[in-house]
Amino acid sequence: MVYSISRKGFLGFLVFTLLILFSFSPTVQASTNNNTAISSQFEQYSKCLYNDCQLSQRKLNYDVFKRALVGYYNMIQQGQILASKSTLSIVDFSKPSHQKRLYIVDIKNRKVLHYTYVAHGKNTGLITADKFSNTHQSLQSSLGFYKTAETYQGKHGYSLRLDGLEKGFNSNARGRAVVMHGADYVSHDFVKRNGRLGRSWGCPAISRAESKPIINAIKGGNCLFIYKNQNNYLQKSNLLNEYIAASFFVKNKYRFA
Repeated sequence: MVYSISRKGFLGFLVFTLLILFSFSPTVQASTNNNTAISSQFEQYSKCLYNDCQLSQRKLNYDVFKRALVGYYNMIQQGQILASKSTLSIVDFSKPSHQKRLYIVDIKNRKVLHYTYVAHGKNTGLITADKFSNTHQSLQSSLGFYKTAETYQGKHGYSLRLDGLEKGFNSNARGRAVVMHGADYVSHDFVKRNGRLGRSWGCPAISRAESKPIINAIKGGNCLFIYKNQNNYLQKSNLLNEYIAASFFVKNKYRFA
Protein backbone atom coordinates (compact mmCIF):
# COMPACT_ATOMS: atom_id res chain seq x y z
CA MET A 1 0.00 0.00 0.00
CA VAL A 2 2.80 2.40 0.87
CA TYR A 3 4.58 1.50 -2.37
CA SER A 4 1.45 2.23 -4.43
CA ILE A 5 0.96 5.70 -2.91
CA SER A 6 4.58 6.71 -3.29
CA ARG A 7 4.57 5.55 -6.88
CA LYS A 8 1.50 7.68 -7.65
CA GLY A 9 3.10 10.61 -5.89
CA PHE A 10 6.27 10.20 -7.91
CA LEU A 11 4.34 10.00 -11.19
CA GLY A 12 2.38 13.11 -10.28
CA PHE A 13 5.56 14.97 -9.43
CA LEU A 14 7.13 13.85 -12.72
CA VAL A 15 4.16 15.06 -14.78
CA PHE A 16 4.12 18.38 -12.91
CA THR A 17 7.86 18.86 -13.49
CA LEU A 18 7.56 18.10 -17.21
CA LEU A 19 4.72 20.57 -17.57
CA ILE A 20 6.76 23.28 -15.88
CA LEU A 21 9.79 22.56 -18.06
CA PHE A 22 7.64 22.55 -21.21
CA SER A 23 5.96 25.84 -20.34
CA PHE A 24 9.35 27.52 -19.99
CA SER A 25 10.90 25.95 -23.08
CA PRO A 26 12.32 28.38 -25.66
CA THR A 27 9.90 27.10 -28.31
CA VAL A 28 6.80 27.75 -26.20
CA GLN A 29 8.07 31.13 -25.06
CA ALA A 30 8.88 32.16 -28.63
CA SER A 31 5.41 31.11 -29.79
CA THR A 32 3.76 33.02 -26.95
CA ASN A 33 5.82 36.12 -27.66
CA ASN A 34 4.98 35.91 -31.36
CA ASN A 35 1.25 35.60 -30.66
CA THR A 36 1.40 38.58 -28.34
CA ALA A 37 3.27 40.64 -30.94
CA ILE A 38 0.70 39.78 -33.62
CA SER A 39 -2.23 40.72 -31.38
CA SER A 40 -0.49 43.94 -30.35
CA GLN A 41 0.16 45.01 -33.95
CA PHE A 42 -3.44 44.38 -34.96
CA GLU A 43 -4.75 46.22 -31.90
CA GLN A 44 -2.55 49.22 -32.67
CA TYR A 45 -3.70 49.26 -36.28
CA SER A 46 -7.37 48.94 -35.30
CA LYS A 47 -7.18 51.83 -32.82
CA CYS A 48 -5.32 54.08 -35.25
CA LEU A 49 -7.89 53.44 -37.97
CA TYR A 50 -10.75 53.99 -35.51
CA ASN A 51 -9.23 57.31 -34.40
CA ASP A 52 -8.34 58.48 -37.91
CA CYS A 53 -11.94 57.92 -39.00
CA GLN A 54 -13.19 59.81 -35.93
CA LEU A 55 -15.63 57.02 -35.15
CA SER A 56 -15.77 57.86 -31.46
CA GLN A 57 -17.25 61.26 -32.35
CA ARG A 58 -19.85 59.42 -34.40
CA LYS A 59 -20.69 57.21 -31.41
CA LEU A 60 -19.53 53.88 -32.81
CA ASN A 61 -18.21 51.68 -30.01
CA TYR A 62 -14.59 50.61 -30.60
CA ASP A 63 -15.34 46.93 -29.87
CA VAL A 64 -18.03 46.92 -32.56
CA PHE A 65 -15.63 48.45 -35.06
CA LYS A 66 -12.88 45.98 -34.18
CA ARG A 67 -15.22 43.02 -34.66
CA ALA A 68 -16.20 44.39 -38.06
CA LEU A 69 -12.52 44.73 -38.96
CA VAL A 70 -11.80 41.17 -37.79
CA GLY A 71 -14.55 39.84 -40.03
CA TYR A 72 -13.39 41.97 -42.94
CA TYR A 73 -9.87 40.51 -42.85
CA ASN A 74 -11.16 36.99 -42.32
CA MET A 75 -13.38 37.41 -45.39
CA ILE A 76 -10.30 38.37 -47.41
CA GLN A 77 -8.30 35.53 -45.89
CA GLN A 78 -11.05 33.04 -46.83
CA GLY A 79 -11.29 34.42 -50.37
CA GLN A 80 -14.84 35.71 -49.92
CA ILE A 81 -13.91 39.26 -50.91
CA LEU A 82 -10.91 40.76 -52.68
CA ALA A 83 -8.22 42.68 -50.80
CA SER A 84 -8.83 45.59 -53.16
CA LYS A 85 -12.35 46.00 -51.75
CA SER A 86 -11.68 48.48 -48.97
CA THR A 87 -15.18 49.73 -48.15
CA LEU A 88 -16.47 48.38 -44.83
CA SER A 89 -20.13 48.98 -43.92
CA ILE A 90 -21.31 48.56 -40.33
CA VAL A 91 -24.92 48.45 -39.15
CA ASP A 92 -24.88 48.79 -35.37
CA PHE A 93 -28.22 47.44 -34.18
CA SER A 94 -27.20 47.89 -30.55
CA LYS A 95 -28.41 51.47 -31.11
CA PRO A 96 -32.13 52.38 -31.36
CA SER A 97 -33.62 53.29 -34.72
CA HIS A 98 -33.95 57.01 -33.97
CA GLN A 99 -30.14 57.22 -33.88
CA LYS A 100 -27.79 57.08 -36.84
CA ARG A 101 -26.34 53.58 -36.92
CA LEU A 102 -25.02 52.94 -40.42
CA TYR A 103 -21.30 53.60 -40.90
CA ILE A 104 -19.57 53.26 -44.25
CA VAL A 105 -15.82 53.38 -43.81
CA ASP A 106 -13.18 53.73 -46.51
CA ILE A 107 -10.39 51.69 -44.90
CA LYS A 108 -7.75 52.53 -47.48
CA ASN A 109 -8.24 56.29 -47.24
CA ARG A 110 -9.13 56.21 -43.53
CA LYS A 111 -12.36 58.17 -43.67
CA VAL A 112 -16.09 57.78 -43.19
CA LEU A 113 -18.07 58.02 -46.43
CA HIS A 114 -21.55 57.91 -44.89
CA TYR A 115 -23.00 58.04 -41.38
CA THR A 116 -26.76 57.82 -41.38
CA TYR A 117 -30.01 56.07 -40.47
CA VAL A 118 -30.90 52.46 -41.30
CA ALA A 119 -34.07 50.49 -40.54
CA HIS A 120 -34.50 47.03 -39.09
CA GLY A 121 -37.16 44.41 -39.75
CA LYS A 122 -40.79 44.73 -38.65
CA ASN A 123 -40.64 41.65 -36.39
CA THR A 124 -37.18 42.48 -35.07
CA GLY A 125 -38.53 45.16 -32.74
CA LEU A 126 -40.23 48.54 -32.59
CA ILE A 127 -37.53 51.03 -31.59
CA THR A 128 -34.72 48.61 -30.76
CA ALA A 129 -33.61 45.56 -32.74
CA ASP A 130 -34.02 42.53 -30.49
CA LYS A 131 -35.08 39.49 -32.51
CA PHE A 132 -33.20 38.13 -35.52
CA SER A 133 -33.86 35.33 -37.96
CA ASN A 134 -32.54 33.59 -41.06
CA THR A 135 -35.97 32.17 -41.82
CA HIS A 136 -38.14 32.94 -44.87
CA GLN A 137 -41.14 35.21 -44.19
CA SER A 138 -39.93 36.01 -40.67
CA LEU A 139 -39.82 39.77 -41.45
CA GLN A 140 -36.78 39.93 -39.19
CA SER A 141 -33.29 41.28 -39.73
CA SER A 142 -30.33 38.90 -39.84
CA LEU A 143 -27.02 39.34 -38.04
CA GLY A 144 -23.57 38.71 -39.47
CA PHE A 145 -21.30 39.42 -42.40
CA TYR A 146 -22.53 39.93 -45.95
CA LYS A 147 -20.91 40.39 -49.32
CA THR A 148 -22.54 43.15 -51.32
CA ALA A 149 -23.55 42.04 -54.80
CA GLU A 150 -25.28 43.46 -57.89
CA THR A 151 -27.67 46.36 -58.19
CA TYR A 152 -31.12 46.27 -59.81
CA GLN A 153 -34.29 48.31 -60.27
CA GLY A 154 -37.13 46.90 -58.17
CA LYS A 155 -40.32 47.99 -56.43
CA HIS A 156 -38.24 50.17 -54.10
CA GLY A 157 -36.25 51.66 -56.97
CA TYR A 158 -32.47 51.36 -57.13
CA SER A 159 -31.53 48.45 -54.82
CA LEU A 160 -28.56 46.29 -53.86
CA ARG A 161 -28.59 42.52 -53.43
CA LEU A 162 -26.75 41.03 -50.45
CA ASP A 163 -25.26 37.58 -49.96
CA GLY A 164 -25.13 36.38 -46.36
CA LEU A 165 -21.93 34.50 -45.58
CA GLU A 166 -22.81 32.92 -42.23
CA LYS A 167 -24.80 29.69 -42.21
CA GLY A 168 -27.62 29.72 -39.72
CA PHE A 169 -27.54 33.49 -39.33
CA ASN A 170 -27.88 35.21 -42.71
CA SER A 171 -27.22 32.58 -45.39
CA ASN A 172 -30.81 32.84 -46.69
CA ALA A 173 -30.55 36.57 -47.36
CA ARG A 174 -30.69 36.34 -51.14
CA GLY A 175 -33.55 33.86 -51.12
CA ARG A 176 -35.45 36.05 -48.65
CA ALA A 177 -34.83 39.11 -50.85
CA VAL A 178 -33.03 40.88 -48.00
CA VAL A 179 -31.54 43.82 -49.91
CA MET A 180 -30.48 47.39 -49.33
CA HIS A 181 -33.01 49.87 -50.71
CA GLY A 182 -34.41 53.33 -50.17
CA ALA A 183 -37.58 53.86 -48.15
CA ASP A 184 -39.79 56.83 -47.23
CA TYR A 185 -39.88 55.67 -43.59
CA VAL A 186 -36.12 56.23 -43.18
CA SER A 187 -35.28 59.91 -42.68
CA HIS A 188 -34.61 62.51 -40.03
CA ASP A 189 -38.08 63.99 -40.61
CA PHE A 190 -39.72 60.60 -40.02
CA VAL A 191 -37.83 60.31 -36.72
CA LYS A 192 -38.94 63.81 -35.66
CA ARG A 193 -42.59 62.94 -36.35
CA ASN A 194 -42.62 59.44 -34.89
CA GLY A 195 -39.72 59.15 -32.46
CA ARG A 196 -38.32 56.25 -34.48
CA LEU A 197 -37.82 54.97 -38.02
CA GLY A 198 -40.34 52.83 -39.83
CA ARG A 199 -39.52 49.15 -40.32
CA SER A 200 -38.74 46.95 -43.29
CA TRP A 201 -39.47 43.29 -44.00
CA GLY A 202 -35.94 42.42 -42.90
CA CYS A 203 -33.94 44.68 -45.21
CA PRO A 204 -31.38 47.24 -44.02
CA ALA A 205 -33.42 50.04 -45.61
CA ILE A 206 -31.94 53.54 -45.96
CA SER A 207 -33.30 56.96 -46.94
CA ARG A 208 -34.36 57.51 -50.54
CA ALA A 209 -32.25 60.66 -50.74
CA GLU A 210 -29.08 58.75 -49.81
CA SER A 211 -29.80 55.39 -51.39
CA LYS A 212 -28.06 55.90 -54.73
CA PRO A 213 -24.73 57.29 -53.41
CA ILE A 214 -24.62 54.73 -50.59
CA ILE A 215 -25.39 51.77 -52.85
CA ASN A 216 -22.85 52.94 -55.42
CA ALA A 217 -20.21 53.25 -52.68
CA ILE A 218 -20.60 49.70 -51.37
CA LYS A 219 -21.83 47.58 -54.31
CA GLY A 220 -19.88 44.86 -56.08
CA GLY A 221 -18.20 42.68 -53.47
CA ASN A 222 -17.60 44.78 -50.38
CA CYS A 223 -18.10 43.81 -46.73
CA LEU A 224 -21.26 44.62 -44.77
CA PHE A 225 -21.54 43.74 -41.07
CA ILE A 226 -24.87 43.77 -39.24
CA TYR A 227 -24.18 43.70 -35.51
CA LYS A 228 -25.95 43.20 -32.19
CA ASN A 229 -24.33 42.00 -28.98
CA GLN A 230 -25.93 38.55 -28.88
CA ASN A 231 -23.91 35.68 -27.46
CA ASN A 232 -25.48 33.09 -29.75
CA TYR A 233 -24.05 34.92 -32.76
CA LEU A 234 -20.77 36.13 -31.26
CA GLN A 235 -19.83 32.66 -30.02
CA LYS A 236 -20.75 30.80 -33.21
CA SER A 237 -19.68 33.16 -35.99
CA ASN A 238 -17.01 31.66 -38.23
CA LEU A 239 -15.68 35.10 -39.12
CA LEU A 240 -14.93 36.57 -35.70
CA ASN A 241 -11.71 34.68 -34.91
CA GLU A 242 -9.47 37.60 -34.00
CA TYR A 243 -6.16 35.74 -34.01
CA ILE A 244 -6.64 34.38 -37.54
CA ALA A 245 -7.55 37.85 -38.80
CA ALA A 246 -4.62 39.46 -36.96
CA SER A 247 -2.13 36.88 -38.25
CA PHE A 248 -3.35 37.36 -41.82
CA PHE A 249 -3.18 41.13 -41.52
CA VAL A 250 0.34 41.16 -40.04
CA LYS A 251 1.62 38.71 -42.66
CA ASN A 252 0.09 40.70 -45.53
CA LYS A 253 -0.04 44.25 -44.19
CA TYR A 254 2.04 45.56 -47.09
CA ARG A 255 -1.04 44.84 -49.24
CA PHE A 256 -3.24 47.06 -47.09
CA ALA A 257 -0.94 50.04 -46.65
